[in-house]
Amino acid sequence: MAHLDDIIQQVDETLERHIIVEMNTLLIALSDDAQLSREDRYAQQQRLRIAIAQKGNGRSHKEEDARREQLTKGGEIL
Repeated sequence: MAHLDDIIQQVDETLERHIIVEMNTLLIALSDDAQLSREDRYAQQQRLRIAIAQKGNGRSHKEEDARREQLTKGGEIL
């Protein structure tokens, strides 16, 4: 159980930092963690997947707005 507790804490800390690269790295690392049961591994990976999807959606809107603004400076498409 101690290993699972460590993993849960690690996932919590990664989620708090809101950095997709770290989330993806941990997601991949969990795939190879033989100490976790399949169900425990899936539960922690799912938490990361959901956070990545939510953060990715928010970021893409900001990027789209910035790109649209850049392309339409002065009302004309450059």
